[in-house]
Amino acid sequence: MDKVCAVFGGSRGIGRAVAELMAQKGYRLAIIARNLEVAKAAAGELGGDHLAFSCDVAKERDVQNTFEEMEKNLGRVNFLVNAAGINRDSLLVRTKTEDMISQLHTNLLGSMLTCKVALKTMIQQQRGSIVNVGSITGLKGNSGQSVYSAGKGGVVGFSRALAKEVARKKIRVNVVAPGPIEQRWTKSSYVLTSLGQCCE
Repeated sequence: MDKVCAVFGGSRGIGRAVAELMAQKGYRLAIIARNLEVAKAAAGELGGDHLAFSCDVAKERDVQNTFEEMEKNLGRVNFLVNAAGINRDSLLVRTKTEDMISQLHTNLLGSMLTCKVALKTMIQQQRGSIVNVGSITGLKGNSGQSVYSAGKGGVVGFSRALAKEVARKKIRVNVVAPGPIEQRWTKSSYVLTSLGQCCE
């Protein structure tokens, strides 16, 4: 059976580094980003028969459609990585409400929605693995990042609770909380090491 990995936010940063690692481990990859052309470029650079998809993780219908397309073209997803995220640094008193909502929808709700859809297949298969990318900021907080911290802190709590919900179904849920990293995706060594252990 093919090993299929969906990497949301896989076109850049940590997500792109993860995609490279998973390709080396023999997974067929779905690289998912809002911008389809950017996702296609990232998938193409990996070689092989990896595919690209466009998705706004904050929209449930988008997420459902993307999983349907992935299953149709790649097979059932048995490894999910949630690395999609946005950040709009600002002191809380200066932050627009719409910026709060967009960050929370992408950084927290997005991971919840992708997990919810992925679990339907994983539960049927009685196997699967999910890695959500949080942030050290979600654990310790940071001035000017109160909304981002709230979202990433939520990812940590969500992941821990979900792991307890699905452990009896032989599904693993892990969360990594990296600090600042090099912007070049090849430099995310700490996160790659953690993810490599999660997917063994």
